[in-house]
Amino acid sequence: MSSTESKNEKTKVLLELSFLINSTLDTGEVRDRATEAAKRLLNAEAASLLLVDREKGELFFEVALGEKGKKVKEVRLKIGQGIAGWVAEKGEPLIISDVYKDPRFFKGVDNKTDFVTRNMICVPVKSKNEILGVLQALNKVDGYFSVEDLEWALILSNQIAGAIENANLYEELRDTFLGTVMSLAESLDKRDAYTGGHTQRVRDYCLAIGIRLGLNQKELETLKLSAILHDIGKIGVRDNVLLKNGKLDAREFASMKQHPKYGAEILSHIKSLGGAIEGVKSHHENYDGSGYPEKIKGDDIPLLGRIILVADSFDAMTSDRSYRKALSFETAFAELERFSGIQFDPAVVEAFMNAYKEGEI
Repeated sequence: MSSTESKNEKTKVLLELSFLINSTLDTGEVRDRATEAAKRLLNAEAASLLLVDREKGELFFEVALGEKGKKVKEVRLKIGQGIAGWVAEKGEPLIISDVYKDPRFFKGVDNKTDFVTRNMICVPVKSKNEILGVLQALNKVDGYFSVEDLEWALILSNQIAGAIENANLYEELRDTFLGTVMSLAESLDKRDAYTGGHTQRVRDYCLAIGIRLGLNQKELETLKLSAILHDIGKIGVRDNVLLKNGKLDAREFASMKQHPKYGAEILSHIKSLGGAIEGVKSHHENYDGSGYPEKIKGDDIPLLGRIILVADSFDAMTSDRSYRKALSFETAFAELERFSGIQFDPAVVEAFMNAYKEGEI
């Protein structure tokens, strides 16, 4: 490959990574692809991205590519330990042509993985003079790492730093949003002494079901939001109905049945909730069409609603109420089975029971 062709290929790798960084919020994918880009860009046998754990003053392998990558990820380095630790401490890049002649080289990783490191290029990943981590490539396939390789590695590390910074900001915003949502839902729980912890349990049950049903990460995040907010519409239900010490009469129950619709209306003003609203609105729709508020049935009921109904009903059965004691888990599961295909989606019931049997609940 000519020098021009090589440069064009490397530029293509960087452009592909740049497009990915700007088009996804999947931080894990960005870090994996960035490390893969380092391996390709520098023509190395292996590459790894180490991030700084500030609380422990250590570097940990966030991504490690190559045959021994899994074992590498078990290793942690103190800041200042090894070549990567030195780079993290000093904030300066290094090219090492023979690592075993460098007193900074930490043999522990090679010993653990049976990998033989010959040469290395190691650059800091930093943003605004803050060291976020270290990017390293090991064993140049066709000789030794060059100054030109170092320039490419520094360009790549700058891209990675920007991606990590954006990811950290996104995570902070996401955590703040989820915390606010959870606080709002828990404040509703506290209105009723008999439903303390209900929101958290329904959320956990829903996630166990969702994982069993094969939902992807994005779908699980939507399910989590929907489960947390499923009863938010009860804010619109009068206290004399919501907090009644006993069973509801027909008029009171008709009022209570409005809460899924109220919840959907309240949340419709928050665009970021997207599909989560469907679960909130449909979590009392029964599989045979006898539920509320719209009496839809079967697969016409959004999957989130079918999942929440099972989780919500199970928690209601296994919690104390003013008019009855909690049922045992075994009795509650028997009830889910009894009404499978009538009130509940059979596939959701099966997923929930399997999750319980496997100790996931």
